[in-house]
Amino acid sequence: MATKDKELTFLFIGDIVARPGRQVVKELLPKLKEDLSIDVVIANVENLAGGKGITNSTIYEMMSAGVDLFTGGNHIFFQEESQELLNDESLNIIRPANYSEDTPGRGFLFYEHNGVKILLINIEGQAAMNNSVDNPFTKVDDIQLEYAKEADITIVDFHAELTSEKRAMGYFLDGVVTACIGTHTHVPTADAQILPRGTFYVTDAGMTGNIDSVLGVKKEIIIDRFTSPIPKRFIWEYDGEKALNSILFKTDQSGKVVEFRRIDQLIA
Repeated sequence: MATKDKELTFLFIGDIVARPGRQVVKELLPKLKEDLSIDVVIANVENLAGGKGITNSTIYEMMSAGVDLFTGGNHIFFQEESQELLNDESLNIIRPANYSEDTPGRGFLFYEHNGVKILLINIEGQAAMNNSVDNPFTKVDDIQLEYAKEADITIVDFHAELTSEKRAMGYFLDGVVTACIGTHTHVPTADAQILPRGTFYVTDAGMTGNIDSVLGVKKEIIIDRFTSPIPKRFIWEYDGEKALNSILFKTDQSGKVVEFRRIDQLIA
């Protein structure tokens, strides 16, 4: 039997925020895929449509740009179309696995590339997230115990607020999964590393969208929220400089990450 070639190049794109984020992906991703010989593109899309949730048109827009797999988070259900899209398994979209069992969609999926079976898992943190979710450590462990043997490579998107919870998850999964990548805070971190037992880890992949903002929202609105008791509705910033925040990582024949670097690019 021929040996599977597990030498793959992945690109993980940090939370794509609204139209500016989609614009960045459309402009930059096709050339990145060609220049860097990227095999599989994963993107967090909980903020894809209008800053919250997903729609049919925005998902297909990203698929046309070259995104293969989509992960979510606490905003994934914001749009009316979200439930239908999450239930369509042909679209390769997942939401956090530690939501209740009656929640639409699925929390993990299998994806095959050149005979290599990839298990992608989405998990949401409990700390400071204001959501009622099951324990993320227990849930990801359950999925691993049941399905990991079927996969050649396992990648986890841990959508969480606190750095401490993300770091703890990295060490919890060290030696168990191929990569544990944090999302949600929209700020790229400089701690990408191979943990002691071989798992690739980064606390947050960052944000793809408008950087002349506060996490994609008009900065004046967020400043007012911190200086005034009067609440204001979020309005996403569409003008100004935009960034792609992403992580490139490569696996070797054993399926372990052997090379990684940030791919952060700007457009006007």
